[in-house]
Amino acid sequence: MNKQQNLVLKTEMESGIEVVVADESHEKYIDTILETISDAAKVRGTGIAKRTHEYLESKMREAKAVIALDGDRFAGFSYIETWQDKKYVTTSGLIVHPDYRGRGLAKRIKDMTFTLARIRWPHAKIFSLTSGAAVMAMNTQLGYKPVTFADLTQDEAFWKGCEGCVNVDILHRTERKYCICTGMLYDPQEYLPAKIPAEVLKRIRRIESKKQEK
Repeated sequence: MNKQQNLVLKTEMESGIEVVVADESHEKYIDTILETISDAAKVRGTGIAKRTHEYLESKMREAKAVIALDGDRFAGFSYIETWQDKKYVTTSGLIVHPDYRGRGLAKRIKDMTFTLARIRWPHAKIFSLTSGAAVMAMNTQLGYKPVTFADLTQDEAFWKGCEGCVNVDILHRTERKYCICTGMLYDPQEYLPAKIPAEVLKRIRRIESKKQEK
Protein backbone atom coordinates (compact mmCIF):
# COMPACT_ATOMS: atom_id res chain seq x y z
CA MET A 1 0.00 0.00 0.00
CA ASN A 2 1.47 3.36 -1.05
CA LYS A 3 1.47 6.64 0.91
CA GLN A 4 -1.57 8.01 -0.91
CA GLN A 5 -3.62 4.86 -0.17
CA ASN A 6 -2.51 5.02 3.47
CA LEU A 7 -3.63 8.64 3.67
CA VAL A 8 -7.04 7.86 2.15
CA LEU A 9 -7.56 4.91 4.49
CA LYS A 10 -6.52 6.98 7.52
CA THR A 11 -8.88 9.82 6.52
CA GLU A 12 -11.80 7.42 6.10
CA MET A 13 -11.14 5.77 9.46
CA GLU A 14 -10.85 9.11 11.26
CA SER A 15 -14.03 10.49 9.70
CA GLY A 16 -16.10 7.53 10.85
CA ILE A 17 -18.26 7.94 7.75
CA GLU A 18 -19.10 4.84 5.72
CA VAL A 19 -19.76 5.01 1.98
CA VAL A 20 -21.69 1.93 0.86
CA VAL A 21 -23.92 0.62 -1.92
CA ALA A 22 -27.46 1.21 -0.66
CA ASP A 23 -30.13 -1.47 -0.20
CA GLU A 24 -33.65 -1.75 1.24
CA SER A 25 -32.42 -1.02 4.76
CA HIS A 26 -31.55 2.52 3.70
CA GLU A 27 -35.01 3.47 2.42
CA LYS A 28 -35.70 5.24 5.74
CA TYR A 29 -33.29 7.99 4.63
CA ILE A 30 -35.08 8.84 1.37
CA ASP A 31 -37.14 11.73 2.74
CA THR A 32 -34.00 13.27 4.24
CA ILE A 33 -32.16 12.82 0.94
CA LEU A 34 -34.93 14.54 -1.03
CA GLU A 35 -35.08 17.39 1.49
CA THR A 36 -31.29 17.86 1.33
CA ILE A 37 -31.39 17.96 -2.48
CA SER A 38 -34.23 20.50 -2.45
CA ASP A 39 -32.48 22.74 0.08
CA ALA A 40 -29.25 22.64 -1.95
CA ALA A 41 -31.11 23.74 -5.08
CA LYS A 42 -32.57 26.74 -3.25
CA VAL A 43 -29.19 27.80 -1.86
CA ARG A 44 -27.38 27.44 -5.19
CA GLY A 45 -30.14 29.08 -7.17
CA THR A 46 -29.44 26.64 -10.00
CA GLY A 47 -31.28 23.65 -11.32
CA ILE A 48 -31.39 20.21 -9.76
CA ALA A 49 -33.76 17.75 -11.38
CA LYS A 50 -36.42 16.57 -8.95
CA ARG A 51 -36.72 12.88 -8.07
CA THR A 52 -39.58 11.07 -6.37
CA HIS A 53 -39.51 8.89 -3.26
CA GLU A 54 -40.40 5.87 -5.41
CA TYR A 55 -37.59 6.56 -7.85
CA LEU A 56 -34.88 6.65 -5.18
CA GLU A 57 -36.42 3.60 -3.55
CA SER A 58 -36.04 1.67 -6.81
CA LYS A 59 -32.39 2.74 -7.12
CA MET A 60 -31.64 1.37 -3.64
CA ARG A 61 -33.39 -1.93 -4.31
CA GLU A 62 -31.57 -2.39 -7.62
CA ALA A 63 -28.11 -1.70 -6.12
CA LYS A 64 -27.88 1.51 -8.16
CA ALA A 65 -27.43 3.92 -5.26
CA VAL A 66 -24.59 4.86 -2.91
CA ILE A 67 -25.16 6.32 0.53
CA ALA A 68 -22.79 7.82 3.10
CA LEU A 69 -23.63 7.40 6.79
CA ASP A 70 -22.07 8.68 9.99
CA GLY A 71 -23.42 6.00 12.27
CA ASP A 72 -27.18 6.41 11.81
CA ARG A 73 -26.93 9.96 10.43
CA PHE A 74 -27.31 10.64 6.73
CA ALA A 75 -24.21 12.25 5.23
CA GLY A 76 -24.41 11.90 1.44
CA PHE A 77 -25.94 10.16 -1.54
CA SER A 78 -25.78 9.51 -5.29
CA TYR A 79 -27.19 7.00 -7.78
CA ILE A 80 -26.59 5.52 -11.22
CA GLU A 81 -28.90 4.77 -14.15
CA THR A 82 -28.57 3.22 -17.62
CA TRP A 83 -29.86 4.53 -20.95
CA GLN A 84 -30.15 3.34 -24.56
CA ASP A 85 -29.97 -0.37 -23.79
CA LYS A 86 -27.13 0.15 -21.29
CA LYS A 87 -24.88 1.91 -23.81
CA TYR A 88 -24.81 4.97 -21.56
CA VAL A 89 -24.68 5.32 -17.77
CA THR A 90 -25.20 8.38 -15.61
CA THR A 91 -23.94 9.00 -12.09
CA SER A 92 -26.48 11.46 -10.75
CA GLY A 93 -27.98 13.21 -7.75
CA LEU A 94 -24.68 13.65 -5.88
CA ILE A 95 -25.46 15.43 -2.61
CA VAL A 96 -23.61 15.88 0.69
CA HIS A 97 -25.41 17.04 3.81
CA PRO A 98 -24.26 20.54 4.91
CA ASP A 99 -22.91 19.13 8.19
CA TYR A 100 -20.44 16.96 6.27
CA ARG A 101 -19.18 19.22 3.53
CA GLY A 102 -15.50 20.07 3.22
CA ARG A 103 -14.33 16.59 4.26
CA GLY A 104 -13.74 15.06 0.83
CA LEU A 105 -16.93 13.02 1.14
CA ALA A 106 -18.29 13.99 -2.28
CA LYS A 107 -15.15 12.53 -3.89
CA ARG A 108 -15.58 9.25 -2.00
CA ILE A 109 -19.21 8.98 -3.11
CA LYS A 110 -18.30 9.88 -6.69
CA ASP A 111 -15.53 7.26 -6.71
CA MET A 112 -17.97 4.59 -5.50
CA THR A 113 -20.71 5.37 -8.05
CA PHE A 114 -18.13 5.54 -10.82
CA THR A 115 -16.64 2.17 -9.85
CA LEU A 116 -20.10 0.63 -9.48
CA ALA A 117 -21.02 1.81 -12.99
CA ARG A 118 -17.73 0.55 -14.48
CA ILE A 119 -18.10 -2.89 -12.91
CA ARG A 120 -21.75 -3.37 -13.84
CA TRP A 121 -21.49 -1.97 -17.39
CA PRO A 122 -17.78 -1.97 -18.31
CA HIS A 123 -18.37 -1.04 -21.96
CA ALA A 124 -20.89 1.75 -21.36
CA LYS A 125 -20.07 5.43 -21.75
CA ILE A 126 -20.54 7.26 -18.44
CA PHE A 127 -21.80 10.81 -18.59
CA SER A 128 -22.68 13.63 -16.26
CA LEU A 129 -24.83 16.71 -16.64
CA THR A 130 -23.92 19.22 -13.94
CA SER A 131 -23.70 22.92 -13.11
CA GLY A 132 -21.47 22.35 -10.06
CA ALA A 133 -17.79 23.29 -10.28
CA ALA A 134 -16.82 20.67 -7.67
CA VAL A 135 -18.50 17.87 -9.63
CA MET A 136 -16.84 19.05 -12.84
CA ALA A 137 -13.45 18.90 -11.12
CA MET A 138 -14.10 15.37 -9.83
CA ASN A 139 -15.29 14.27 -13.28
CA THR A 140 -12.12 15.65 -14.86
CA GLN A 141 -9.96 13.71 -12.39
CA LEU A 142 -11.76 10.50 -13.36
CA GLY A 143 -11.21 11.08 -17.06
CA TYR A 144 -14.46 12.75 -18.15
CA LYS A 145 -14.25 15.34 -20.94
CA PRO A 146 -16.64 18.22 -21.73
CA VAL A 147 -18.90 17.37 -24.69
CA THR A 148 -21.90 18.78 -26.51
CA PHE A 149 -25.35 17.54 -25.57
CA ALA A 150 -25.45 15.73 -28.94
CA ASP A 151 -22.72 13.40 -27.58
CA LEU A 152 -24.89 12.33 -24.65
CA THR A 153 -27.70 9.81 -24.68
CA GLN A 154 -30.70 10.74 -26.81
CA ASP A 155 -33.00 8.58 -24.67
CA GLU A 156 -36.13 10.68 -24.12
CA ALA A 157 -36.60 9.12 -20.67
CA PHE A 158 -33.34 10.72 -19.52
CA TRP A 159 -34.19 14.18 -20.80
CA LYS A 160 -37.65 13.94 -19.26
CA GLY A 161 -35.85 14.02 -15.90
CA CYS A 162 -34.84 17.61 -16.63
CA GLU A 163 -38.48 18.72 -16.64
CA GLY A 164 -38.36 19.25 -12.88
CA CYS A 165 -35.40 21.66 -13.17
CA VAL A 166 -35.95 25.42 -12.83
CA ASN A 167 -33.86 25.97 -15.98
CA VAL A 168 -35.75 23.59 -18.25
CA ASP A 169 -37.06 26.52 -20.32
CA ILE A 170 -33.49 27.18 -21.53
CA LEU A 171 -33.20 23.55 -22.63
CA HIS A 172 -36.44 23.87 -24.58
CA ARG A 173 -35.53 27.22 -26.17
CA THR A 174 -32.20 25.88 -27.44
CA GLU A 175 -33.79 22.70 -28.78
CA ARG A 176 -31.74 20.68 -26.29
CA LYS A 177 -28.41 21.89 -27.64
CA TYR A 178 -27.22 23.43 -24.36
CA CYS A 179 -28.37 24.67 -20.95
CA ILE A 180 -26.92 25.88 -17.62
CA CYS A 181 -25.40 22.43 -17.06
CA THR A 182 -22.22 21.18 -18.72
CA GLY A 183 -22.22 17.78 -20.40
CA MET A 184 -19.23 15.56 -19.55
CA LEU A 185 -18.46 12.09 -20.93
CA TYR A 186 -16.17 9.24 -19.88
CA ASP A 187 -15.10 6.68 -22.47
CA PRO A 188 -14.33 3.36 -20.73
CA GLN A 189 -10.77 2.82 -19.46
CA GLU A 190 -9.28 0.40 -16.98
CA TYR A 191 -9.39 2.53 -13.87
CA LEU A 192 -11.42 1.83 -10.74
CA PRO A 193 -10.91 4.35 -7.90
CA ALA A 194 -12.91 2.46 -5.23
CA LYS A 195 -13.50 -1.13 -4.18
CA ILE A 196 -16.91 -2.85 -4.32
CA PRO A 197 -17.21 -5.57 -1.61
CA ALA A 198 -17.62 -9.18 -2.77
CA GLU A 199 -21.05 -9.49 -1.11
CA VAL A 200 -22.33 -6.50 -3.09
CA LEU A 201 -21.04 -8.02 -6.34
CA LYS A 202 -22.93 -11.24 -5.50
CA ARG A 203 -26.07 -9.21 -4.83
CA ILE A 204 -25.73 -7.46 -8.18
CA ARG A 205 -25.36 -10.79 -9.98
CA ARG A 206 -28.51 -12.08 -8.26
CA ILE A 207 -30.44 -8.97 -9.34
CA GLU A 208 -29.26 -9.30 -12.95
CA SER A 209 -30.05 -13.03 -12.95
CA LYS A 210 -33.62 -12.44 -11.74
CA LYS A 211 -34.17 -9.82 -14.45
CA GLN A 212 -33.02 -12.27 -17.14
CA GLU A 213 -35.42 -14.93 -15.86
CA LYS A 214 -38.42 -12.64 -16.29
